[in-house]
Amino acid sequence: MGKFSDMIWLLLLLGVIGLWLKLSRARELAMAEARRQCERHGLQLLDETVGLRSLRLRRLDGRHVFERSYTFEVSIDGNDREPGRMWLVERRLTGLSLPTIETRIPEPGSAPHGTSNVVPLRGLSHDRNSDRRLH
Repeated sequence: MGKFSDMIWLLLLLGVIGLWLKLSRARELAMAEARRQCERHGLQLLDETVGLRSLRLRRLDGRHVFERSYTFEVSIDGNDREPGRMWLVERRLTGLSLPTIETRIPEPGSAPHGTSNVVPLRGLSHDRNSDRRLH
């Protein structure tokens, strides 16, 4: 009976080692993909690292697969730190979320002198004309 339990523990240990190696290889692939996407979109990948955020079972092309979600940080102009996220199935990129310059909101007081980050609101053109007629 002792040899049987030793065999189970050995198989369990080999399974854990195999899973760790597979996830390490997947992380390397995710790192390469994050670099490629940052270069493509003109962003700087910070810390040269990605982290596994989640793992979920997903139905894709009629079959069930594991989709991995990775997070990382990027910089738009070298003075900021923005979150990025990507989703991978095996070696294929299935989703990407990156910050854009348009979505950044300037911090208060960061606007140069003489400029304002306030956008004036204007009514519809027919409302302005109707106001002129009334006065």
